[in-house]
Amino acid sequence: MTELRNLQGRILTSEGWRRGRIRFDQKIRAIEEVADGDIGETIVLPGFIDLHVHGAAGVDLMQGGDAARTVARAHVRHGTTALLGTTMTAAEPDIVHALRGLATAIAEPDPDAARVLGVHLEGPFISPQRLGAQPPLTVEATLESVQRLHALAPIKVLTLAPEIGSHNELIPQLSAMGIRVQLGHSAGSYEDGVAALRVGAAGFTHLFNGMTGVDHYKPGIAAAALAHAEYAELIPDLQHVHPGAIRLALRAIPRLYAVTDATAATGMPDGEYALGSQRVHKCLGCVRLASGSLAGSALTMDQALRNLVEVGLDLADAAHRVSTFPADYLGLSDRGRLEPDACADFVVLDPQLRIVEVHVAGRAVAFS
Repeated sequence: MTELRNLQGRILTSEGWRRGRIRFDQKIRAIEEVADGDIGETIVLPGFIDLHVHGAAGVDLMQGGDAARTVARAHVRHGTTALLGTTMTAAEPDIVHALRGLATAIAEPDPDAARVLGVHLEGPFISPQRLGAQPPLTVEATLESVQRLHALAPIKVLTLAPEIGSHNELIPQLSAMGIRVQLGHSAGSYEDGVAALRVGAAGFTHLFNGMTGVDHYKPGIAAAALAHAEYAELIPDLQHVHPGAIRLALRAIPRLYAVTDATAATGMPDGEYALGSQRVHKCLGCVRLASGSLAGSALTMDQALRNLVEVGLDLADAAHRVSTFPADYLGLSDRGRLEPDACADFVVLDPQLRIVEVHVAGRAVAFS
């Protein structure tokens, strides 16, 4: 029998804050109150779950091979205990190459890394009018093309532009495959967004970025999200979205959750890095194409948490948006929460919300 370990602190449980201890092996076995005595100043939160990750540590996931291992090891240092490896728009052979590398990381978890839960296929089924930092290699989705890719590595989230071709007709079929369809990189109208939600679209990719906006005469995809969405992802690096717009989204979308959209530049000094087939430049914490357009980010999930608190959220609410809500979005009842029988994935922080320890499946991750 595996010996149970203990960790004391101020613990964010599914029922709220408790001052006590967690007893755990690979799963949480109990959370106990400590009536008397000093439990210290540490804060224990559910492990962060990032559903939109392109890279880190100088490595881009489109490189395939062992890239996913390197990326997952880099992000776990910042409290991310699970993630989705995210692709770029590219020719199908290049996407296949990336998915084969991700499939290995999914099947063979690294004990000192975030768990790679699956794939977020961000391209190529997007609008050529709303590329953002994606290259101009868009195609219309077909059920057959998605099935080919899904057979290589499990696609958990797929971004598409609903106004393209027969994409709306495809959404129910993709949903039936267990894929969460997100609307993004879209030049569509408000009506396009609402129609896609009605047939099963589940969320929105990096809300406000890469989509039509909220003009009151001609509302777009972002307006459809604000009016109707239960879930949407947002990049809270305070560069992609103004704090005022973050507050707007928080009031409108009940389960808005944070993603990093992290690139190879994450955790690296200023310089030039790969983003799929393109080159991006990191300068003063911002990642851009040579044109000056934002191109992903250098954000980490611990900084996302701190930024959400800076915007005005209390710590419990901010924690739900980096852990519980993304877990719920994927239908994972055993992650993103601290309760008996959940995975022992948690983050230990100091009072300044800096990382002290990260545990994945009950194991304290080695940072050396």
